[in-house]
Amino acid sequence: MEIRLLNKDENPPLDLLLAADPSRKIVEEYVKRGDCFIVENDRKVVGVFVLLPTRPETVELVNVSVAEKHQGKGIGKMLVMNAIQTAKGKGYKTIEIGTGNSSIGQFALYQKCGFRITGIDRDFFIRHYQEEIFENGIQCRDMIRLSRDL
Repeated sequence: MEIRLLNKDENPPLDLLLAADPSRKIVEEYVKRGDCFIVENDRKVVGVFVLLPTRPETVELVNVSVAEKHQGKGIGKMLVMNAIQTAKGKGYKTIEIGTGNSSIGQFALYQKCGFRITGIDRDFFIRHYQEEIFENGIQCRDMIRLSRDL
């Protein structure tokens, strides 16, 4: 498997990006402003992440997604760790990430990768998304904010 920066003339894998974030408008906005990385297996895109500079010396990992049939194989963790190394290599001092209160697996993964909770943005998904989001039988309402020093 190879992780690489998406070329400017390539279309981002919207199906994967929308699997992690259902707002096409929000996804298209941060893909334009950030760096989109893909992981390929046998020349097929099986995962994606986007790094978005937010403040001086701070970058946010705004989307991490792995194709459903490739989940459970460590690719998500590989993407998160690659994002951390990429951010470190670019001179950032802090990497941040946000996940929904209902995203139990993702929340556990980010903590296993060294992220710590920094706050909760109450009702984030109610304010910014038209459709209700449910995962694991839980309504996604709040954004759990995490960060990691680099």
